[in-house]
Amino acid sequence: MRTTWISPVSAETKAKPVVVDGPSFALNGKKVSYRFHVDSVTGDLISDHFGGSVSEDPVAQILTNGGGWSTQAHIRREFPDLGRGDFRTPAVHVKHAKGYTVCDFKYKSHTVIEGKPALPDLPSTFGQDEDVTTLVVHLWDSYSSVAADLSYSIFPKHDALVRSVKITNKGDSSISVEKLASLSVDFPHSDYEMLQLQGEWTRECTRTRRKVDYGMQGFGSNTGYSSHYHNPFLSLVTPTTTESHGEAWGFSLVYTGSFSVEVEKSPQGLTRAIVGMNPCQLSWPLAPGQSLASPECVSVYSERGVGDMSRKFHRLYRQHLIRSKFVNETRPVLLNSWEGLYFNFDESTIYKLAQESAKYGVKLFVLDDGWFGDKHPRVDDKAGLGDWVVNPKRFPNGLKSLAENINKLKAANSDETLKFGLWFEPEMINQNSELYEQHPEWVLHAGQYPRSETRQQLVLNAALPEVQEFIVKSVSNILETVPVAYIKWDNNRGIHESPTPDNHHAYIIGMYRVFERLTSKFPDVIWEGCASGGGRFDPGILHYFPQVWTSDNMDALDRIHIQFGTSLVYPASTMGAHISAVPNDVTGRTTPLRFRAHVAMMGGSFGLELNPDVIPEEDKALIPELIALAERVNPVIIKGDMWRLVLPESSNYPAALFISEDGNQAVLFAFQIRSTSVHNFPLLRLQGLDASAMYKLEGQGTFSGATLMNGGIQYRFGADYDSKVVFIEKV
Repeated sequence: MRTTWISPVSAETKAKPVVVDGPSFALNGKKVSYRFHVDSVTGDLISDHFGGSVSEDPVAQILTNGGGWSTQAHIRREFPDLGRGDFRTPAVHVKHAKGYTVCDFKYKSHTVIEGKPALPDLPSTFGQDEDVTTLVVHLWDSYSSVAADLSYSIFPKHDALVRSVKITNKGDSSISVEKLASLSVDFPHSDYEMLQLQGEWTRECTRTRRKVDYGMQGFGSNTGYSSHYHNPFLSLVTPTTTESHGEAWGFSLVYTGSFSVEVEKSPQGLTRAIVGMNPCQLSWPLAPGQSLASPECVSVYSERGVGDMSRKFHRLYRQHLIRSKFVNETRPVLLNSWEGLYFNFDESTIYKLAQESAKYGVKLFVLDDGWFGDKHPRVDDKAGLGDWVVNPKRFPNGLKSLAENINKLKAANSDETLKFGLWFEPEMINQNSELYEQHPEWVLHAGQYPRSETRQQLVLNAALPEVQEFIVKSVSNILETVPVAYIKWDNNRGIHESPTPDNHHAYIIGMYRVFERLTSKFPDVIWEGCASGGGRFDPGILHYFPQVWTSDNMDALDRIHIQFGTSLVYPASTMGAHISAVPNDVTGRTTPLRFRAHVAMMGGSFGLELNPDVIPEEDKALIPELIALAERVNPVIIKGDMWRLVLPESSNYPAALFISEDGNQAVLFAFQIRSTSVHNFPLLRLQGLDASAMYKLEGQGTFSGATLMNGGIQYRFGADYDSKVVFIEKV
């Protein structure tokens, strides 16, 4: 039972981000409160509230009408451990030197910090003192001399709470951390549904919603990376929550490795959500004096539906996660050589493609896979990975000469000249490479077990400092000698064999060190993450790279679903989205160029992935117009708010509205998937406008925000895969 000696937090202190009143703790945002207290008998941390703003501890407390087997099943716990009567899934599991796994973490002290410290070796959110306040609660297990520091950082403006945990071994013997969740939260008895993003290669980030039922349900990744299968994101909603109404809680893990999400509804009706690293790939040893910090988990609360939750994530990540100087800058329209040429090119064909790109108004030309390898030239996917030297047969004059010549090409309808971009896959290696001949021990492997190839490649063990150094040096050697403005950093397979479970986390830490060094050394390069598309579209990558290749599937119909799904947590500004040729390589589907372009414009990095020289003449004539439109749209996509007006999974007429940061401009994207003859068109109600302001609706006239949102608008569409982009300006 809740003890009575905890005094309420007074209304006068409500506005403070962090309030400590005796053993009671409150973290407050604009429209969210998170509260917990220290139990006077057990010393455990007990959850009181996570939801809409409250000014004191809620009247509702822990009430149960019976006992049962568990002595703690009715308690909402902040940091549930293993072995003391709470039979639900734990947030922490420590194996001590003598083999037992019981923990007894009790409150010891706390610290309040203005601002927010960074996490060592891990990406993390950031902010100034006026942006964020941090509460660190220090727990202590006196039986094992193990400490646990629970960090809570509140960004009041965004209604966002960032959680992480650090375990420190202060005993005399080594221990092993088998499980360490970044976040654990116990919700009171109620009905909930879980919203997640699942998929595969070429169909990433499919929205899936299901009921939270009694027992355990969850998802995760054991691929070594965040993966195509499930994104490291969870939302809990009520059964009546929609895009614009109802409560929504979102949990986003700032991590690129294997992860685990567990949602358990206990026999007594409480729901526990746990998000963290995958415990199957942890078993992290801690010698005396050593610590392990979990990645951060960002929690966002909204009382106005899933869409509002998404926009809070978007603003927080643009302002307090992504460090790149390009985060708020418009991106150059690019053309990537891959689908236009694949491996079939030499210096002259690449330069010719760049010339064609410039004629259409492209600003950035990207040379994709196949430019490297000497002894084992990269002329297909069977050789060359790891040998990051220019192929002298394909480029007898070197990459520098090619890049400088491309830099001299003037983009049509512009005063700009082309920039040059390059593809890398530095974490991978082919057995047919000089690097493998010299360092086979650098490859991830498990003793004498076979080294499993995927796509004819193996994975370098980035946990090794010498591998980290090699990657940094290899990429730096190119960037120091060639005028490169953009890097596409690819990763085309998961991790199979690993020497030990803890090597998985060590690998990710190693890659973060590489990203840190390279992005700091070359801040003027636009870095784009990629893993066969969206296999590593996660907040950990976005901390270093301002954009990620959303999917290898550029089919416009599929991309609407993929991009709408990805936007559940990630800003549209971070999505790479291109136009490909038709029939599409993945689906075989043929869609109009204008439809493909309009879909791609909803991503922050718009581009083409085709050879303009071989597309129909009518499409060639249309490309300059579409590029100009994309450049006009891009500032609103980069810095604006996204409103998902109509979801593609529920309508033949999906639509989205992007509203500029100052609210003065908006861009509407409206689509028709299938044509229906002799049938009326639906009413489209806008959202997010100022009801009392007047807006000029392109081609329609001037209307109040109230009329556009409540009265709606209507458009006539033609054939299958029709689309419209409409500009709206406040007058």
